[in-house]
Amino acid sequence: MERIGGRGVVAVLVATLAWSAAPVLVKSSELTGLRFAMFRLWAGVGIYALILAVTGRRLTWSTLRRSGPGGIVFGLDVSLAFLAFTLTSVADATIIGALSPVVIALASTRLLGERIGRVEVALAVASFGGVVLVALGQSASASWSLAGDLAALAGIGTWTVYWFWSRRARRSVPAIEYMTSVMLAAAVVVTPIALLAGGGPLVPDRGSLLAVALVALVPGVVGHTLVAWSHEHVASWLAALVTQCHPVFATVWAWWFLGERLEPLAAVGIAVVLAATGGVIVRSARTGVAADLEELAEPPA
Repeated sequence: MERIGGRGVVAVLVATLAWSAAPVLVKSSELTGLRFAMFRLWAGVGIYALILAVTGRRLTWSTLRRSGPGGIVFGLDVSLAFLAFTLTSVADATIIGALSPVVIALASTRLLGERIGRVEVALAVASFGGVVLVALGQSASASWSLAGDLAALAGIGTWTVYWFWSRRARRSVPAIEYMTSVMLAAAVVVTPIALLAGGGPLVPDRGSLLAVALVALVPGVVGHTLVAWSHEHVASWLAALVTQCHPVFATVWAWWFLGERLEPLAAVGIAVVLAATGGVIVRSARTGVAADLEELAEPPA
């Protein structure tokens, strides 16, 4: 019987709200996207190192070797996401990123031998069409940027690679050790890039440091921890469906706190994307990949 528990749904909803705050926090900072990513990743290293110490765990060279490639890709993914947040509108950046579950579902047909039907293909095409509507609608907005949209689009590729690599690595590496290794590898890779090409202030002001800390703790720790806890309390497909509301919440926060306007055509596009990706998730609940759907839909905050 499917699990549709009230506490589990509330946990996923709170996590989704936490994730939706990340774009606004990044964009309100004086740091550039790359510099913000660098500080956020090192904050993640510190948090997971503390967790390792408290739980008495330790990293081994074998764990780092198996997890390192995933960390490199994760670092690129976080950098692209934060670049998109700072360059283009929050609506564009988040709704383009919401296509990741669809891309992963399509890629699974070849990489994992999973089947996908004609309806899923049609929904995937519709979701991409919705993104086109968002981009066209927001192109008239002062907050829109083609470079930002392209960064968000590239982020779909990096998140897809990270997801498949993590699925493979997690078969032999425990979660805490894996995430610690991922954060460390990502921080080491992103740091020289951010220092050489990041631009903007090298030393963050208090407001930017607060934003980094909040992104690391609220979306990063609280959001992912709540979803991890919810696995035993809510159906996988329902959790993934709730997390797909992330772009809607993020767009509302951007309008409220940053004054970003949502054009009518873009609003239609967002509705199309959410309906299409939601359809893919609900139909996937009938297949054997349903257990991975929560992780698949999580944003890289």
